[in-house]
Amino acid sequence: MVETVENKKTSWLRLILRWAIQFVAVVVVLGAIVLAIVCRGALYNRFVVFPKQAAAWEAIRAARQEVILDDGWTEYRGVCHSHSELSHDSEMKFPDILRAAKIADISFICMTDHAREGKADYSWGWKGLHENVLFVRGFELGHGFMPWGLPDDTVFSTDADLFSMAEEIAAKGGVLFFAHSEEEREWELPQLTGMEIYNLHTDVKDEGEVDRFLKTIAPDLLLSLNKYPDQTFRLLFDRQTDILKHWDDLNAKRKIVGIAASDAHQNSGIQGFYTEDGKLQIRDTGPDKGQGGGISLNFFTRGLLRLFFGPLEPGRRLFRIEMDKYDRSLRFVNTHILANELTEAGVLDALRAGRVFIAFDMLADARGFTFLAESSGAKAVMGEEIPVANGLTLRAASPVPCRFTLVHNGNTVEQKEGRTYEFAVTEPGNYRVEAELSIVGEWTPWAYTNPIRVTPQLLATPTVAS
Repeated sequence: MVETVENKKTSWLRLILRWAIQFVAVVVVLGAIVLAIVCRGALYNRFVVFPKQAAAWEAIRAARQEVILDDGWTEYRGVCHSHSELSHDSEMKFPDILRAAKIADISFICMTDHAREGKADYSWGWKGLHENVLFVRGFELGHGFMPWGLPDDTVFSTDADLFSMAEEIAAKGGVLFFAHSEEEREWELPQLTGMEIYNLHTDVKDEGEVDRFLKTIAPDLLLSLNKYPDQTFRLLFDRQTDILKHWDDLNAKRKIVGIAASDAHQNSGIQGFYTEDGKLQIRDTGPDKGQGGGISLNFFTRGLLRLFFGPLEPGRRLFRIEMDKYDRSLRFVNTHILANELTEAGVLDALRAGRVFIAFDMLADARGFTFLAESSGAKAVMGEEIPVANGLTLRAASPVPCRFTLVHNGNTVEQKEGRTYEFAVTEPGNYRVEAELSIVGEWTPWAYTNPIRVTPQLLATPTVAS
């Protein structure tokens, strides 16, 4: 009789245990299904899209060959528009910026810190060569001003009149570029040297509110940032068609040099905290550490957090994901210049002249990309002029296979795939080249040159009869 009771108890325990296991299994399966539905896009990116992209990038890089076409200049790869701890929205110290620059393998970095306490003092920050990386002092001021090349004793007030400030920049030998070209600017300003034709932050802004965008791609950050960081970062990229059109329109009237802006801060990311009321609070990683309301958790999501991030203690940070690591921003897009030497004067001379092309070097190293015009011994590179003449030919060469697009006065002339490109010029105007890479069946923007201006042929001076 005793054995029968014990057997019944054992049977009931086994049954309860079996039901419990089945219940947990059902919950796990349902949770996995819900997770797969909610994160289906991120899962597809993680296991299908990003691996294909990574393989395509590597194949392009493996096909690299030295470019033979010689423009007669020395090329330097660098970054324009970067922030340090001098800015309110970055915590990067200059030694850390130097380490990031060396990882990114750049030769120069033009700083653009925000003003502090109402002034921009050109004696602040690093200047000159530091371990073969050239630092150029500069600020991002009101009205979109980015002035470089000013004396150390220059101090601007944030409430200064833009016209008088532009005159002072020119009088002191500086160069003036406009940041954030998507915004209203004083485009007719005679002292203006150039503009950003691509800005990383601008690209994020067109996705909508930055915080909302980061939360939208949070599943991609969690699933892929560790394994495929560059591919995840590239999710924010969009062609800046309107800005390029505006640039072409401006160049039809006057010379406006185009540069790229990494807009490096290292302040765009997310971190998760467990709150006193048992919720998950998402905050950004910038100095201001903006935060939203808590996300309610259930039995399943709370269990997942414990599984991946450990104990849930009020106030404890569960994770921190930095999307825009400084070196990653410095690699995302670069400004390439043609100069005689790696000095501040050499860099600024190239920027002023327009001997510049921009490239998304994260995809493939664009060093060596060349665009020039030749005619009867005469030669012109980006930013220069050459008269139209018989035999005038545009030539471009790339270190990797690409699709060249020739743009004349803002209009596409033709496209050609390969490593080299030639075009016989018969009409004056502004000619520039775009290059795209074939990645997983799509042509992806890679490089944009500044234009070469072909001028009308000069008429011979008539001889006056004696």
